[in-house]
Amino acid sequence: MKLAALADAEPRVFWLDDKSAPEPAPALLGRAEADLAVVGGGYTGLWTALRAKERYPSLDVVLLESDTCGSAASGRNGGFCDASLTHGFANGQARWPAEMDDLERLGLENLDAIGATVTRLGIDCDWQRTGELTVATAPHHLDELAAEAEERSGVRLLDQDAARAEVNSPTYLGALHDPGRTALVEPARLAWGLRQACLDLGVRIHENSQVNRMHTRSLATATGSVRAEHIALATNAFPSLLRRLRKYTVPVYDLVLVTEPLSAAQLSSIGWRHRQGIGDASNLFHYYRLTRDNRILWGGYLPLYHYASRIDPAFEQRDSIHKLLARHFFTTFPQLEGLHFTHRWGGVIDTSTRFCAFFGTAHAGRVGYALGYTGLGVAATRFGADVMLDLLYGEDTERTRLRMVRERPHRFPPEPFRAAGIHLTRWSMSQADAHAGHRNLWLRTLDRMGLGFDF
Repeated sequence: MKLAALADAEPRVFWLDDKSAPEPAPALLGRAEADLAVVGGGYTGLWTALRAKERYPSLDVVLLESDTCGSAASGRNGGFCDASLTHGFANGQARWPAEMDDLERLGLENLDAIGATVTRLGIDCDWQRTGELTVATAPHHLDELAAEAEERSGVRLLDQDAARAEVNSPTYLGALHDPGRTALVEPARLAWGLRQACLDLGVRIHENSQVNRMHTRSLATATGSVRAEHIALATNAFPSLLRRLRKYTVPVYDLVLVTEPLSAAQLSSIGWRHRQGIGDASNLFHYYRLTRDNRILWGGYLPLYHYASRIDPAFEQRDSIHKLLARHFFTTFPQLEGLHFTHRWGGVIDTSTRFCAFFGTAHAGRVGYALGYTGLGVAATRFGADVMLDLLYGEDTERTRLRMVRERPHRFPPEPFRAAGIHLTRWSMSQADAHAGHRNLWLRTLDRMGLGFDF
């Protein structure tokens, strides 16, 4: 039985289940002062602290993390480091068509800079510029991918035979191959490498130090406080210390599986010689990739929102969804029947109505924020960190002149309308997948209003 493959899957995050994890930094005790205080030790916070020291070496920087650095989304995602700053070309083209050439270029420059940082600092995170395949698993996907290929440069449309020559699945009807805009990375190790780089540059990191109060120039935890000239908020999916920002994002849980390592024969049966990241072209899509030791990470498809934007570690496990993911895995790769999963987990994503990050300041420019990455933030967080620093330190840059940076998304409605709208949108997207991509009245209305919900 296929579901026997899940029998021994541990409810742990594969990337965090790693002996190289650093020992936690000491919690904040007593009073401290800094030029810049960063709240949050995920990618956004770590890049902000690192870039602050690289751009303004004399700054005294402190970073406060409620758990350990990289323990949330930054250490448990799929490890797709995509150049897009706009959650894909189509989303950016629909919202900022006049800026797309610049946004695409800036995204590639940002991805190049991440790779250069990984190399320069010697971060052991299996960074590979593999590119990505977007696979068609339904006939209407072929038309959608063909239309995207006509608008974008540097991509190639593959027919069914060519797609299956890359990765052998009976579900593939074709694919869009983007060879240069995606790298794969071990996400927790990237976070830990950035953490060590911050420490090496003199950033003071305090873990297990949840900030529970913020004033214009001060932050307070249960055991200490920091007074700072500037504050950068990098809490993303977790409730913002600026309460008004809580209306602009919702937390959505994404669930993931990882298999045991494939044997040489099993790997040969699916090909995958170029080790690209893969996502299918459905609205409710799967994403998957190979790990360093030839496991397959398999996630996505059915995101979960909990009423009133609740966040709870208990939501990271859902037997019914993990079983559904396992069934879909063996539909995609029936030749791997008998393979077992070793890890199953989930994580929370900060989703905005424009599907990508937004930025700003508060308290007379002393507090900056970047959030709303909607599941495509592994690379974009570095860009977000630079935007925050531009805004906090009054830098007039190409970044700050972008409409994409200057504009905010629409707010989510209050409950119960929020939950009802999210669930209706997810149902409608599922119906579109089942009916040749036809978008019903609800989705078309969201499109016209510039609203939406992306999974």
